Order: sequence, then structure tokens, then C-alpha cells
Amino acid sequence: MVRAIIGGVDLAPYRAVLAIPGVARLTVVALLARIPITAAGVVLTLHVVLTLDRGYAAAGLVGAAATVGTAAGAPFLGRMVDRQGLRRMLLLVTVSEGLFWTAAPWLPYPVLLGFALAGGVLALPVFSVVRQSLAALVPETKRRAAYSVDSMSVEVSFMIGPVLGVLAATQASTSAAMVGLGALVVAAGAALFLLNPPTGGGSATDGTARPPVRSWLRPALIAALLASVASTIVLAGTDVAIVAALQAAGQVSWTGLVFAAWGVVSLAGGFVYGALPRGVPPLALTAALGLCTMPMGFFGGSWWALCLAIAPAGALCAPSLAALADAVSRLAPEAVRGLVMGLQGSALTAGLAIGAPLSGAVVDITSPAWGFTVAGGAGVLLAATAFLAQRANAPPPRASSGLSVTLQPGD
Repeated sequence: MVRAIIGGVDLAPYRAVLAIPGVARLTVVALLARIPITAAGVVLTLHVVLTLDRGYAAAGLVGAAATVGTAAGAPFLGRMVDRQGLRRMLLLVTVSEGLFWTAAPWLPYPVLLGFALAGGVLALPVFSVVRQSLAALVPETKRRAAYSVDSMSVEVSFMIGPVLGVLAATQASTSAAMVGLGALVVAAGAALFLLNPPTGGGSATDGTARPPVRSWLRPALIAALLASVASTIVLAGTDVAIVAALQAAGQVSWTGLVFAAWGVVSLAGGFVYGALPRGVPPLALTAALGLCTMPMGFFGGSWWALCLAIAPAGALCAPSLAALADAVSRLAPEAVRGLVMGLQGSALTAGLAIGAPLSGAVVDITSPAWGFTVAGGAGVLLAATAFLAQRANAPPPRASSGLSVTLQPGD
């Protein structure tokens, strides 16, 4: 059989995954559904600053409230999928999203702040749903390629969504942008409802008893969750440090190009990773992501230098997220997979909530270069802590221990 090769990368793993019934449709729907989700943060920020005439601190507080709500609600929504099925959860959150984005443009700031917290709890969990569905659709031997495709899809969404959000908010109005965004989010929820991809689980419908928490919340899973926090601490901290570095250099207008370069390199890294004959331990990838981020500020004094300096860490972004999703999917019992994927969603969101203010505080006290260093160092420290905690609690070495599943996911 002739095997397609692009740039020396074997496409056979991707062809095999996309040939699985339901995967290609889920990938397309996920990409389109994530675009309005990724635009939400910037649209809310611009609404608070431009329309409500508040400062960026006030806008950040709204974003933080929504983030806290999302982190709190993700496990609840995942558990709802496990117990009552995907469609009931989607119906609830789609109605909630419609109400939020219809009312939010007309609310005074104090009410919007509380509304953002409540809306975050019932936000459409596209990321968790897709990861859970891929675990149900794709055999373990092919999940690395599947999650690599998903990570690349996330990168594309983040390259498109915020740009469209800024255009809509600045060319029309922030209120119009919020209403339009809400319509797209509702459409995304409706599309997932109609697609209704399998999610596994089903303890509520087939009589299967839910396993006790202690049977699955083991050191290997805790380590993967800690690494998930670490990865997004690094990414969110890098976001802030890039903007600060370019502002210090008087080159803020090049910010979009640097972020685009970061996204392209991440896409390339995810593409190569998914086609590798063997996976790389996710904790090692997370630690490497942090290590490559730490010196970035000392080599990137201008926009073009940052584009070069970001390449090593950027190439590890999508592979790290793909490997972590793969590891968590393997460690999650089917009956509670939605809950576990929701916990990972909370871990990723927690990292975002920590990384940005951490890097920002360091930049304010010292310089943008140290923002990269501290964000990367925090990721390395958390990844190392996860590894040591797992090793300390690991059973005696065996051919198929929990340690080998987490650190060395199969093909």
C-alpha cells in the first residue's frame, strides 16, 4: 500500500483516525464550535473597556469571574453527561449561553460581574466534550493521532476566533459583537446536540455501578491533572510576557504576527507528534515546554527575535496538550469519563487563571524577560512535583503499571 508522506511525516496514522466513523464530522464541528468560544474573552474585555468605560483591571475581573465559573462547572457538567447523557447537558448549557449573551450587553458592570461567574458555570464545554467523544470513538492505539488532530484544531480556533472578535467589536459595536457571538455559541451547541457523538459512560442508562472515587483518582491521574495545570500556566504566562516584551521594545503592533508564528509552530509540532511511531511521556513534554520557555525573554528583544525564540517551546504546545488528553482518557474509567475529562478541563482552566497574573506580577516588578522565566519555571516545578508524587506512590514495577500508562502512552 502506498503511504502518503508530507515533509517526511507519515500521514497513515491521521488517515486511519479520520477514517473511523464519526471522527471527521466531530473534528469539523469542533473546529467551528470553538471559534466563537475563543473569541469570547476578547469581546468581553472590549465591551467592559469601550462600552462600559471601565479599565482593563475591571475587564480582567470579569474574565476571572468567568474563568472561575468555568473551572467550577466543568466537573459538574461532565458528571451530568455520565449520568444523564450528552444531549441533556447540551440542552441546559445551550439555553444558558443564549440567555447570557442576549442579556450581557445591556447589564451594568456590577451585575455583569456576577452574571459572568454564573454564566461560566454553565458555559458550553466544547473542549471537554470533544476529548471525551474521541476517547469513546477511537481505540487506544490510535488516540495519540486523534488528540494531535484535536490539538491542532484548537490552535486554528485560537488563531481565528480572537481576530474575528476584535473585528466585530471594533467595526460594529461590542453589544452587536456579543449578540452575534451568542448566536454562534448557540449554533455550536445545537450542532453538537444534533451530532450527538458517543461519550461512553452510561451508568445511568445501563445499570453499571459508578466506580468509587478512590478506585480511579490515583497518583497517575493526579499527576496528569497537575501537568495539565502546569502546561496552561506556561502558555498563559507566555501570552502576557510576549505582549509586555513587545510593548517594552515599542513594537506592540507586531503582537499579532508573533502570536501567529507561535500558532504555526505549534501546529507543526502537533502534526509531527501525532505521526510518530511512539509517544513521548506527557510529563516530559510538559517539563520540556517549561524549560524551553524560561530563556525566551533573554533571546527575544524584538518581534523577529521573539518569533525565533518561541519556536522550541511553540513546537511543544500542541504535543503536550495532546499527550495529556491521551493519558487522561486512558486513566478514566468509562463510567466516569465525563467527570474525569471535566476535572482536566478545570485543571487547564486553573492554569490559565494562575499563569497570566503570575507572569504579569513578575513583569511589573522586574522585566518582561523574567515573566517568561517564572512562567516556564512554574511549569517545570509542577511537572517535577507530579512526577515525584507519582513515583512515590507507584506500585512495584510491572509490565502494565499505572506509571507506564501515564508517562508512556501507547501508540
